[in-house]
Amino acid sequence: MAAGLCLHLCPRLRAFAASSRPLFAAHSGALPLRRAGPAMPLAARARRGLSSSTAAAPPAEDDDFATAADLRFEPPLEVVKYPDPILRARNKRINTFDANLRALADEMFDVMYKTDGIGLSAPQVGVNVQLMVFNPAGVKGEGEEIVLVNPVVYKSAKRLLVFEEGCLSFPGIYANVVRPESVKIEAQDVTGAKIKVKLSGLPARVFQHEFDHLLGILFFDRMTMDILETVREQLKNLEKKYEERTGLLSPETVENYKGTKHVFSFSR
Repeated sequence: MAAGLCLHLCPRLRAFAASSRPLFAAHSGALPLRRAGPAMPLAARARRGLSSSTAAAPPAEDDDFATAADLRFEPPLEVVKYPDPILRARNKRINTFDANLRALADEMFDVMYKTDGIGLSAPQVGVNVQLMVFNPAGVKGEGEEIVLVNPVVYKSAKRLLVFEEGCLSFPGIYANVVRPESVKIEAQDVTGAKIKVKLSGLPARVFQHEFDHLLGILFFDRMTMDILETVREQLKNLEKKYEERTGLLSPETVENYKGTKHVFSFSR
């Protein structure tokens, strides 16, 4: 399974994606969910480009919320590679739901498809805000395009699953990661409407991977030390490339890695 949707479609994940049912299917087998607002299917509300209306919360009085400057971006966006410090920076919550936010989500989908991903978080394209996009099908025009803003995990399954994950910010690196089989989340869609839903299977894996990015957690943080050893040299190579590209010392190194983060750790 792959998580987080900077998530890359590694071979095992491709097979899983091809066999997975729709994320928010409109039939008796659909994932259980509760909605806030009009009785409209979640997939329709969370899909990009649904509405041209603008919803905005009152201006924030502290720096917990993103400003217009925080949300500013210039296309074409590019994937930020490890160990760029942007991937560890704090990601602010969003309280302005406008055309700029929809444009950012659209650009993120475009980057995701071009790089053969199935999910992508805003910090992965250099925008440090609480926004992710994903489509478990991994193909434009197929599956469902989901946008989640300000997501929060309020419950995770006790059953844990191991699956090979990849990440667009770690090109060429794949390794096993343990994660809960399912999660219950609260979030907002691109229009600001509230969403409450249970995710399982591939969607849960992708969500958790991308959600980690919003917390500044990278997928090797979730690996056991034994698994980490299998990708250690590849991580060191990415650190070296960063130094060669920027002329700066790597802001972090796998040599100083302290150990696996607890699989149930979802706190910000």
